[in-house]
Amino acid sequence: MGVTIRDVAAAAGVSIGTVSRALKNQRGLSDDTRKHVRQVARDLGYDASRLRSGRAQRLVFLVHRHHSSFALNPFFSLVMHGVEEACRTYGVAPTLLAAGPADPVRDQLRLHEPDALIAAGYFEAELLALLGGLDLPMALIDSWLPGCPSVNPDNVGGGYLATRHLLDLGRRRIAYLAGSLAHYSLRERERGYRRALYEAGVLADPDLEVVAPPGLDVKAGAEAGMRALLKLRQRPDAVFACNDTTALAALRVCQAAGLRVPEDIAIVGFDDIPEASYAPVPLTTLRVDKEALGRAGVELIVHGEDLPLETVHPVELVVRASSVVGNHSSNNNSNNSSSGTHHNTGAAA
Repeated sequence: MGVTIRDVAAAAGVSIGTVSRALKNQRGLSDDTRKHVRQVARDLGYDASRLRSGRAQRLVFLVHRHHSSFALNPFFSLVMHGVEEACRTYGVAPTLLAAGPADPVRDQLRLHEPDALIAAGYFEAELLALLGGLDLPMALIDSWLPGCPSVNPDNVGGGYLATRHLLDLGRRRIAYLAGSLAHYSLRERERGYRRALYEAGVLADPDLEVVAPPGLDVKAGAEAGMRALLKLRQRPDAVFACNDTTALAALRVCQAAGLRVPEDIAIVGFDDIPEASYAPVPLTTLRVDKEALGRAGVELIVHGEDLPLETVHPVELVVRASSVVGNHSSNNNSNNSSSGTHHNTGAAA
């Protein structure tokens, strides 16, 4: 007969109820007791999934505190919509938690008593390590860690498509404007940008790769980065921005400096947030199905054993007026968009 919860309780010197609460991550125990019980259960080979219903019932969706203002950064709001939609399908109750490195995340999570976690976007390594140490099923969206289930847009392919589009328009001094390159997605988009330049025989100019100054929010950082680019002796004739929020901030700086977009400088973003299509100059961008990312994250929690560890979703170039002179369309059609890359069910690009 296999190891029982009674065996774990006897070996750990605690009650059966304490073992149950520890393995379910419920409140009422100290961290030391919780860790001790879980270690004893692992040592004995106890299958903790036997205490669960076989499927997650409570899920916490985590975003970084810097990304939690959905009005300023709607990307994760749309991802959350996809999470909610999938949770309704599977009968899972989702809750939202904004977390940062200074927050008592372990205590906050204990209040929710989750069966599983989804972490979306950038988090500090220390916070990810804490989440991983909770021994709960976890999936990442718009992020990546070795050995952790994840779903991402095709960041490399999108960066390549954006830069190739600008090169095909005759632009040669193409800048990459990014937030912190600690974010996995932004590093991958830079890889695509560099690959397109290399294949076109255009020498990458380090002065044209600008990272927003630390300590600023996305909008202020993007504005500072764009102003730095405009101060160069040879300013860029195009900008590939790491996301639409950054691209729209760059567009405002260029217009305030008296530059015409796209005649003097072309701009391409990434994500296709709603504001991109109705900006003063509608924004060329890479369309990401944000809701699909959210749904896929829940699928990784519910059916993870049957799915690839890493999944990459295709993106689509949507051409609007910020890159092509005379293009006044803000809608996607067969003449102003080109397909992105295919589904990749192997390693992340």
